[in-house]
Amino acid sequence: MSNAAKFGKVAVLLGGNSAEREVSLDSGQAVLEALLRSGVNAEAFDPQLRSVTELVNYDRAFIVLHGRGGEDGQIQGALAWMGVPYTGTGVQGSAIGMDKVKTKQIWQGSELPTAPYRIIDQHTDLDEVISSVGLPLIIKPVHEGSSVGMSKVEKAEDFAGAIEKATRHDAVVMAEQWITGREYTISFLNDQPLPVIRLEPPADVAFYDYDAKYKRNDVEYGIPSGLSESEEKRLQALCLRAFQAVGASGWGRIDAMQDEQGNFWLLEVNTVPGMTSHSLVPKAAKAVGYDFDELCVAILEQTLSGETQ
Repeated sequence: MSNAAKFGKVAVLLGGNSAEREVSLDSGQAVLEALLRSGVNAEAFDPQLRSVTELVNYDRAFIVLHGRGGEDGQIQGALAWMGVPYTGTGVQGSAIGMDKVKTKQIWQGSELPTAPYRIIDQHTDLDEVISSVGLPLIIKPVHEGSSVGMSKVEKAEDFAGAIEKATRHDAVVMAEQWITGREYTISFLNDQPLPVIRLEPPADVAFYDYDAKYKRNDVEYGIPSGLSESEEKRLQALCLRAFQAVGASGWGRIDAMQDEQGNFWLLEVNTVPGMTSHSLVPKAAKAVGYDFDELCVAILEQTLSGETQ
């Protein structure tokens, strides 16, 4: 790429301190190699090993930090303070997107479909939760990504163990109605939806969990999704509204379900999705003609808006 010099010196932010550090290192290394192949003057920058104040020495940042510290508005705020342009969603949208409850509250207020839920702790009346949300349900830490700490609960006696597992990762835990049906993911590039991907974990997996996302090779990815053209367009439009409602921008991903009656339900938003060999945004982008290197450069080009290109 002959005009890669326009980017100047680029920090690829990877690693960090979150529960998703391992995946972030893999994603960041893949992005770094893609940018270097494209002629970009890029360097790895791990905030666990270096002070973020050093980022003032870079012209822009490609954020590939997953989870807390990287996907929740913290690093975005630091970069904004230093005047360093960065990829993806801004401070407010990142903070909202990382908080599953705030995301659901905004979607509910925007009349977008998302499953009933309750915030729970050790003092919650679990019988009341079961009567209002129903069984089965899923227990989730509110501020984690990559399905970290999540458990399906099918009977009341499984509740305590699921809550204990979730609270290892977060002080705030939610119970959400389990939706039986098909899972889909919708990626965004330059604020436009890419082709829908249908996720089909193997039969021994209750849901698309951390291992299915990053470690197993027997998850099937349906592109095309198997939806009718009109359903696919409806889901893309719904997810674009949901993406914009929380203030997400640039690139990202929304996960959704279609229940057995054909209704779509929004699960969560990912403002810094994975960029590994298993990851979904590269698969969706490939379906519309972007190879991995081109995708990384296209995301980085979002940092040029408002600058002389």
